[in-house]
Amino acid sequence: MDALRRDFLPSELAALQAPMDFCGSIAVQARQDEEETRWLLELADAHPHVLGVVGWVDLRAPNVDDSLARFAAHPRFVGVRHVVQDEPDDQFLLGKEFMRGLARLSRHGLAYDLLIYPRQLAAAVELVRRMPGQRFVLDHAAKPSIRAGALQPWAEQIEKLASLSNVWCKVSGLVTEANWDTWAASDLHPYLEVIFGAFGPDRLMVGSDWPVCLLAGDYARVMNVAIDYMRRRAPQSLDAFLGGTAAAFYLKPSKLNAP
Repeated sequence: MDALRRDFLPSELAALQAPMDFCGSIAVQARQDEEETRWLLELADAHPHVLGVVGWVDLRAPNVDDSLARFAAHPRFVGVRHVVQDEPDDQFLLGKEFMRGLARLSRHGLAYDLLIYPRQLAAAVELVRRMPGQRFVLDHAAKPSIRAGALQPWAEQIEKLASLSNVWCKVSGLVTEANWDTWAASDLHPYLEVIFGAFGPDRLMVGSDWPVCLLAGDYARVMNVAIDYMRRRAPQSLDAFLGGTAAAFYLKPSKLNAP
């Protein structure tokens, strides 16, 4: 993990994005700390190409309404994420207090990012089913076991999740589930086929997982795996995949045009 033990800031990402014609991105939390959420919003204020922030708020806290209202007042606060993949309880998403807090997001127009492992997909399916009015996006396609070459039961659960119309999927983070040193694009294609077949092109959005992706490849190489796949599979949806879907999912017009 030594490659990640330094600062990574928006200006560095902007330099990587410019040759690929990306004009901005959504920053997503890493720490379960409201101080980080405040810091990410400060970065968004200073860097116009940080178009939105998915931050962390303690959804189980008694004062969750106050926290959500405070952050939602910022025009670039667009969603919330909890690092559920690190929770030992596979049913964490269905906890009473967590669901109570999550149910508050829609009144603020906020999305929720699902960061889970395959073993937590069943709970995610039930959560999304219980909250039809909430927008969800599955990060990293729930991190399938690419290194082991396993498709099931992940693929079956992905199809169940995708059958619910209020959930989207980020094509991101797959390279770090493959062998970091030897992976090839062909290793990812069976998983991309499952995701594409389940969600269709209209509910897919590209993500870099930068800087974590650097464990397995540089920004351009990682992004081009997904871009090349979509260019072959659904070229008419490429622009949406590269930004339009994410903008429609995360950003209200007032937020997209915020100074």
